[in-house]
Amino acid sequence: MSSSDAALSTPDRDQAIGSGAAAGAPPRYRIGDLCAYLDSYLPPEHIREFYRAYLYGAEAHEGQWRKSGEPYIFHPLAVARILAEMRMDHKCLIAALLHDVIEDTGIDKEQLAESFDLEVAELVDGVSKLSKIDFKSRAEAQAASLQKMLLAMTRDIRVILIKLADRLHNMRTLGAMRPDACRRIARETLDIYAPIANRLGINSVRVELEDLGFAHHWPWRRAVIQRAVHRTLGARAEMMSMVETTLKHALEQEELAGTVEGRRKHFYGIYRKMRDKKRAFDEIVDVVAFRVIVDRVDTCYRVLGLVHNLYKPVPGRFKDYIAIPKANGYQSLHTVLIGPQGIQIEIQIRTEDMQRMAESGIAAHWLYKSGASNGANPTGLAADWLQNLLEMQREAGNSVEFLENVKVDLFPDEVYVFTPKGRIKTLKRGATVVDFAYAIHSDIGNSCVAARIDRRLVALSTVLRSGQTVEIITAPGAKPNATWLNFVTTGKARASIRNYLKNLKQREAQGLGWRLLNAELEVLGTTLDAVDAPRLAAYLREAELTTLEALLGDIGLGNRLAALVARRLVEVDGEDVGTEPRAGEELHPHRLSIRGTEGMVVSFARCCRPIPGDTIAAQFSPGRGLVVHRSECRNLGSPEQRRDHRLDVEWAPDPEGEFTTEIRVEIGNRRGALAVVAGAIAELGSNIETVQSREKDGMTTAMEFVILVCSRHHLAQIMRRLRQIPLVLRIVRLPR
Repeated sequence: MSSSDAALSTPDRDQAIGSGAAAGAPPRYRIGDLCAYLDSYLPPEHIREFYRAYLYGAEAHEGQWRKSGEPYIFHPLAVARILAEMRMDHKCLIAALLHDVIEDTGIDKEQLAESFDLEVAELVDGVSKLSKIDFKSRAEAQAASLQKMLLAMTRDIRVILIKLADRLHNMRTLGAMRPDACRRIARETLDIYAPIANRLGINSVRVELEDLGFAHHWPWRRAVIQRAVHRTLGARAEMMSMVETTLKHALEQEELAGTVEGRRKHFYGIYRKMRDKKRAFDEIVDVVAFRVIVDRVDTCYRVLGLVHNLYKPVPGRFKDYIAIPKANGYQSLHTVLIGPQGIQIEIQIRTEDMQRMAESGIAAHWLYKSGASNGANPTGLAADWLQNLLEMQREAGNSVEFLENVKVDLFPDEVYVFTPKGRIKTLKRGATVVDFAYAIHSDIGNSCVAARIDRRLVALSTVLRSGQTVEIITAPGAKPNATWLNFVTTGKARASIRNYLKNLKQREAQGLGWRLLNAELEVLGTTLDAVDAPRLAAYLREAELTTLEALLGDIGLGNRLAALVARRLVEVDGEDVGTEPRAGEELHPHRLSIRGTEGMVVSFARCCRPIPGDTIAAQFSPGRGLVVHRSECRNLGSPEQRRDHRLDVEWAPDPEGEFTTEIRVEIGNRRGALAVVAGAIAELGSNIETVQSREKDGMTTAMEFVILVCSRHHLAQIMRRLRQIPLVLRIVRLPR
């Protein structure tokens, strides 16, 4: 017995923690047993510090009980045991013992730093939830707490390792919770924590989290798959034994050192493959697989040739994750073979180091101690992912949006593509050229205009496939397009595009707000530049705004009315500047010119589709800005709303761009009629966005076209041209 363990042999120790668990329950670890385990790799002084933390945590949690009825200290001790099995350092283990004291006791971060050190306090604070802030919903609170934890993880990877161990023990003891809470926690585990464990390469934790989450969220489905797997294993037991014996004998014949073990794919992995690939259980070939573990990388390839000589390989089912590792650093050779009785079997071939990395991932590298690393192992790959998290945090609008982007980025399937210089980039399956551009750098993504795949020009929406070489073409004046959000798949690309569009919309809102406010001030005989600075500052304080730009943005987005702001900024004939306008007084006597290039803060109503030449009016829509309607549109509301919701606008003398409008064409029911009408529309320089067709009777068909035109005059030309077609019976503009 070591000196440190002898020092811990006190009656208080076992009395505080209790004895073994009930049958079928997760094991209850004694502090003495855990210290004895730590003695295998930690020095005595670190174990003494760990025991002091245990006493500190036991005292802090005194009187607290878990839902299962056991003392609360059982939980942090079990979390520390999980991390000890990963052979984590003593600071991480101490933080595991204390990970709930800030959240659940009266001890704060400063007290923890004073009792131990700042490093431990930072780790505990990173794991703690945001409990002192009032949130509008559970989803917002969850997102904010996860955001805090993930950002703390970017400073020290041990934060997420503690959280994963915490979640793992909670899942092991989840049966004590209410059924609805079980399902909610299990769903969160499957959506967030298991994918994070996978992203960091900690396979042993991922598999257990997935199977526990599966058991609590879909117990019936798990039971069905479990019975099917046991039935399959029973039927294939003799075949599995034969294959294992054959592989071992072949290794001995070739004098190759290695071990062979059979393995069963875990239940959730089988279920997910059935769901995602829409296959029946009998079509899943890798329910049974074998793993060959050897000493060196070159031996892996020799064994691959050996097994291909023994059994015929299935074409297209070989994957070399040694040459091109997965995003989490996983390395192995995978091949599917036609085994005895024609049953397909999967063989995985890897070295002992690869096996250790596959099970422990980033935990095996101790990222917090390592310095520079390359991208071929979990340390370097995790560092790249953490950098992406920081970029997504900077560009996300709020914690919910950030969490959404993180979930997108945790998707496990990958494609591997090359840069023109031969560097490998790993992206999620379904990623496009734009995703690749943002994966290189945000500036590249923001300015990309085209791309070449294997030296051929392609569209930005092209979906990438493994093995392609992608070259991004950029232009100085290029900028992201809102339509990119329809096809990008990675969290980083989505966050970067949204951030750019958000800032663009804010700048456009400020420009519109300046025009609106200045127009109202001109009616009152002044301009924004001439407004008294102290008066402007006083109004900004009253409105709880920090800058004039924020005020202009609010006006442009329709959150504040320019006329009311103008009246508060100046006095009119000695009136109190805060008074409402007199009866009959128009709030918006000055017409605003619409050019069609105002951007996202001026939109055109789909209900009436105004175009240049129509008489128009605008309506404020909070958060969106101005929505332009035709004056006769019913959705403008009653005239009484004019003073506080509507704005008189007019078209500028030379509006720019194209505008959508809708027409209905009734035509004789003849073959090729649609082509004739579409050709006539195209002749006059208009583009058809959508077309819907329905048969009115056996003789006529009504077609509704949404087309792009420059003006009312352009539309009139198109309608005249269509009336010249003999088949056209009637044509009207919609809405009538």
